[in-house]
Order: sequence, then C-alpha cells, then structure tokens
Amino acid sequence: MTYYRTHNLGELRSSNIGETVTLSGWVDTKRDLGGLTFVDLRDREGKTQIVFHTDVADASVVESAQKLKNESVIKVTGVVRERHSKNANIPTGDIEIFATELEMLNACDVLPFQITGEENVSENMRLKYRYLDLRRPKMTRNLKMRHKMIMSIRNYMDEQGFLDVDTPVLTKSTPEGARDFLVPSRTNPGDFYALPQSPQLFKQLLMIAGVEKYFQIAKCFRDEDLRADRQPEFTQLDIEMSFIEQKDIMNEIEGLAKRVFKNVTGESADYIFPRMEYAEAMERFGSDKPDVRFGVELKDLTDIMANCGFKGFKGAVEAGGIVKAVVAPGVAEQFSRKVLGEYEDYAKVYFGAKGMAYIKVTEEGINSPIAKFFTEEEMKAIVERTGAQVGDVIMIVADRAKVVYGALGAIRLRLGKELGLINNDEFKFLWIVDFPMFEYDDEEQRYKAQHHPFTSIKEEDMDMFLAGEMDAVRTNSYDLVLNGSEIGGGSIRIFNPEIQKIVFEKLGLTPEQAKEKFGFFVDAFKFGAPPHGGLAFGIDRWLMVMLKETSIRDVIPFPKTNKGQCLMTEAPNRVDIDQLEELYLETTYNPDMD
Repeated sequence: MTYYRTHNLGELRSSNIGETVTLSGWVDTKRDLGGLTFVDLRDREGKTQIVFHTDVADASVVESAQKLKNESVIKVTGVVRERHSKNANIPTGDIEIFATELEMLNACDVLPFQITGEENVSENMRLKYRYLDLRRPKMTRNLKMRHKMIMSIRNYMDEQGFLDVDTPVLTKSTPEGARDFLVPSRTNPGDFYALPQSPQLFKQLLMIAGVEKYFQIAKCFRDEDLRADRQPEFTQLDIEMSFIEQKDIMNEIEGLAKRVFKNVTGESADYIFPRMEYAEAMERFGSDKPDVRFGVELKDLTDIMANCGFKGFKGAVEAGGIVKAVVAPGVAEQFSRKVLGEYEDYAKVYFGAKGMAYIKVTEEGINSPIAKFFTEEEMKAIVERTGAQVGDVIMIVADRAKVVYGALGAIRLRLGKELGLINNDEFKFLWIVDFPMFEYDDEEQRYKAQHHPFTSIKEEDMDMFLAGEMDAVRTNSYDLVLNGSEIGGGSIRIFNPEIQKIVFEKLGLTPEQAKEKFGFFVDAFKFGAPPHGGLAFGIDRWLMVMLKETSIRDVIPFPKTNKGQCLMTEAPNRVDIDQLEELYLETTYNPDMD
C-alpha cells in the first residue's frame, strides 16, 4: 500500500467487496447522470468503475467529479461494492467503487486525439504525441508483450548457460553492408566512430576469448532506406557459440523460438521446424523468406519458351534468363485488363521487370494478348505445367533470374493477401539454409557477401570457391522465417585465417584494404580461434509478426518515421556552429537547394 493506491485498477474482484480502497489513474471515460457520476479509471493493468453519488460522498466531491476531463490524473478513496450492471468485458466488471474522496493529481489539457475509442488518427500524429499513443490499450499491450518476450529470452539463455556480455556502441567503421551512422571524435580530430550495424566482430572475438556461449540484447544502427518492417535503430538478440556445428545451434535456437512464441502468443509450436534450401525457396516461392501458409508456387516455363514465337520470352531465354509463372486462382472474370495492368506496373516499378504477360483460362478457351504467338501444343504445355484450371489467370515474367524471382515472389504475396488465401490465424516457422556466399551487385559491378564475409563455406563447395566459381558457392548459413518474415539469421563462421584472407580477395579487397578494415579482427584468429557460429534475431520484427501488427513502429516504444525522423523530439536537428567547430566539422548542405 502507498499513499496513492492500495490496488491497481485491474486487481479488485468480488472477494474485495466491503473493503475501503485507494486507487489512482487516468480518467478513461465519464458519464454524468445528475447527482450520479460514473468514471472509468484506467492504469496499466486495467479499468475500474468509480461511482460518485451524493448519498455517499460530499456534494463538493460529486461536483468535482462532474468537472473531470478525460486523461486527468486523479486519486480516489472509497468502498468496494457489487456492481448491479456487471461488465463481462473487463476483469473488474463485477464490482465498482463508491468514492468518498477525490483528489486531482494533475489536470489534462485539450487532447490532440482521443485515447479511448477507435478514432482514426494519422500515424504522424501518433508519433508526435507518442507518450499519449502509448496509453492506448493496444500499445500498452504491445509494451507488455515486448517485456514478456525479453524476459523469456533472458531466462532461456541463462538456463542454457549463456553469458550476457555487452559490446561497444562506439566502434570502427567497416562498411560492408548498409551505410554506417558516423560519430565524429572531438579528441581525435578528423576521425570517426561508427555505430554498430551488429556486434558481429565482437561476438566472434568473444569466442576467441573463450566465452563459448554468449548472448546480448543489443541496439544496432543501419543508415538504410526504411519500410514497414525496418528502422534505423533496432534491437537485436545476438547469439554466438563455440565448438558447435550447424545442427547444434539450430536445435538450440529452435528451443528458444518455441519458448518465446509460447510465452508471447499463448500458442505452441510443437514440431520440428522444416528445413528448405535457399535454391528451392527461390525456385518455388521467389523469395528467401517464403510465406508457406498458402500455395500459389512459381512454375518454370523456361524450356517451353526457349523456341516459342514470342520474342520477349524467347529473347530472355537466349540471354541466359528464365521464364516463370504464378497462377491467380479463380479470378479470370474479376481481373480486368486494368487490374492486370496494375500488377504489371507493380512488377515493373518495384522489381525492374520489363513486363508481365497473362493468360486467362476460361470456359470458352484461352484469352490472352500473346496467345497468337504460341502453337496449340505450346499453350497446352503452359496450362499443364502451371496446373491452371478454368477460371484461373496465369501471370508470366521473363527476365534475369533475380528480376523474375523478385517480381513473381512479390506478386504471389500480393495475390495471397488480396484474394484472402492466407490464414492470418496461422503461424508457420521455416528454416532456410545453404545461402549463396556471394551475390553480384549491379550498381557497384562487383561481388558482395550475401550475409557477411565471415560466413563459412560448405566443405563440398570449397573447390568451386578456390576456383573462383562465385555464383555456385554455398555457405553454412540459416535464416529462421515466420509467416514470410525473416526473424533471425546466422551462420557457422570462418575460423581459418587463410580462408578468410581468400574471401577478402574474392570480394575485391586488397591486403591493405582488408588490414585497414578488419586487421584487428583477422589478427585475433592467429591466436587459437575455436570453431564457432551464431545467429541474430530482430526483436522488433519478430514481435511484430507474433502480434500480427503490420508496422514495426507499433512494437517499438519510440520509433522513427520512414525518413528516420523522431516527430516527438524533432530529431535529427541542426546543431550550433560552435558544436561543429568543436568537432572540426563544417556542413556543405544548403537548404535553399532543396
């Protein structure tokens, strides 16, 4: 018991009838009925109905209650009574408090939006007044679930013998992924720290240090284009283990995932998570994080199109590309040319496809602008290969594999959502394994590491790696996917310094560049590095999927906009010229040029 409360506002039950209690919280709603005023008082734990009646309280108390505004903070003392009109929707619905005392702790000004109810509030307004937005029941629930998730992780990791070790936030810039956020050093003029994109190097150094089983719930930073499931500042569960193989860490992580999933959702995932190779995932779903809650898989038409009369398809195959299709089930009548044109524009604008062809299978036969370019046998083969039935629409893209997979993978997901093919009450975990070591960057005209340059290469692919067959090399890597979102990913690491040196060479780094970027890290491997591997979970994204939210911003207490801005604090902001001079900096930005 404190001065302000004897109970929280979700606590009182019928067993408390007759007790005198003190409660404090926010005025959620108020109803005036003359000499009778009802107030729903709210705190983090729930609501309790407070009754102000002239038969019980002084007239001055009832009069003060009638003047209360929503979201004012008050303290009341009164007697618990049985509620005549019970409310089965809240745990305290069997009782109410007949107040004898009322103390205004803090009045509320005019609200920018209502906390209670389903008022349609813009996201920018919610972010500007985030402290008010967090009072809403859904956001309070999300904060509680975030806490429950973090505690589940800590308890599990402690039980399994992991040490929680924190690593530096001010570190060295190693730009081999997204852009770094840079921090100028006042005491070392002209030099910069970088905020960590992940604790990757440090956790591997901890393995060399003999920690063996490490974890950390770490803040990470990436200066990259943002979207619904990405933030510039995010929280990561970082894990690393020594003397393990891939199966060992996957089994350990699977146990963690099941524990957290159960504690957050209340549901069980009592099955061995399926494994799927990266190559199969791309072939079937056009994605390395496929949503396997529905079908609509990609079908390969490359061999059928190799000698067809349609130049767009034939030319793509001759140029080394592929032709694939997905089938939109039962929409031949409702998908007009306009709708199909929107899907084509989607493939063009977002994924660089040159176009998207379609074939409608109707009762009257084939309906398609490209039908005239195909023989009867070729058209029959297309329909049979795709498994299309009467009423379906076959959607086809031909291009480089990367473009085809990106476009059709996204079209598949759009069809799943728009046609209601996905069971939103279902959760499906999936491991994707054996990712490529390298991927070609068209902009920079060079190969990059798909995960990072410290991922170990599969033993059976080592000869191809040494021979420079960059596109064929696979790694000992694994991503954990839940309902089409990558929630975690990792790999077994390179612990042989000679192999690491060759990887740097394949990535186009000179020995001098490798030493400049990673010298301290590579040097450490000369002093007895154990076999090790790890994984990192995106806490925010994982929680977003489990709570069925559509935006990562709804599970982060104080998120930023798609432009990386905090509307509440107005960060980032301009700083005084004196601060810049102290850091030996000057800006070349001219706002008049915007």
